[in-house]
Amino acid sequence: RDDSPGGLLRYGIPDFKLEKWIVERRIALMEEEGVVFKCNANVGVNTSINDLLRESHAVVLAGGSTIPRNLNIPGRELKGIHFAMDFLKQQNKRVSEIPFEEEDIFATAKNVVVIGGGDTGSDCVGTSNRQGASSVTQFELMPKPPENRTGLMPWPTYPMTLKTTSSHEEGAQRHWAISTKAFIGDENGNLKALNVVDLEWKTPANGGPAGFEERPGSEREIPCELALLAMGFVHPQHEGLLKQLDIDLDERGNIKATEQSYQTNIQKIFTAGDMRRGQSLVVWAISEGRECARKVDEYLMGTSVLECKDRSYLINM
Repeated sequence: RDDSPGGLLRYGIPDFKLEKWIVERRIALMEEEGVVFKCNANVGVNTSINDLLRESHAVVLAGGSTIPRNLNIPGRELKGIHFAMDFLKQQNKRVSEIPFEEEDIFATAKNVVVIGGGDTGSDCVGTSNRQGASSVTQFELMPKPPENRTGLMPWPTYPMTLKTTSSHEEGAQRHWAISTKAFIGDENGNLKALNVVDLEWKTPANGGPAGFEERPGSEREIPCELALLAMGFVHPQHEGLLKQLDIDLDERGNIKATEQSYQTNIQKIFTAGDMRRGQSLVVWAISEGRECARKVDEYLMGTSVLECKDRSYLINM
């Protein structure tokens, strides 16, 4: 439904991490192989679902996990609070000289706070630095992870260790175990500060889920004119395409389909990537796309010569 193919690789990941000529090269190779890209096609809005189903023997839903996690605290309506992807997508279009209609979101000369400690938050840090922010601070709700493996992370499990990206190295204050309680505005409705508090994480003795408490006396205000919400994505968009198709969803709101078939409750419709497994990494999306293609091939032809990839090494990732 965008003006160019590429999805998150084109409009989510900044050029300083992934130059777009790489994406365009891959798209050109796919076009040479016979893939036809139809852009500005919002299925269920300006493109008919019924036509798509009638004209296709199989359909794969791979629209990603696009609904961001919100932070519903006092002051959320203030000007200067944006979802991370709105900020990143706009900057990617600006760098590629692609016009957009939305109001400009700039970090220039502002105190920027990125709420969320993942890869998307890191991209916001690097982009804010390039736009000339006065300061860049990144918040993470969880406590600071160790720099090396501990006894609780034996090989080959995925190590939950501290990650420092090139964006962090370029300049950012990082705070762990911190929570934002409220957004504070000025008389014109613009964001001017955050009300925050430090957290103390505690692990119950009976092995139950970890919990946290606010640290007494740690509540304070910090200056902030631009807050970027980078707290992850909850599920794919339900309104429109998925509701019109009456696709079954799992308990997390993703499209329900097993890894063995990638098939939904509608026989000819398959799904792969973040739409099926929830927000994840690009390498997982590539792997899922290949596996789903093989399942579609088997559905249409009865068998497939496409490679069956052994992904057992990814089980613990």
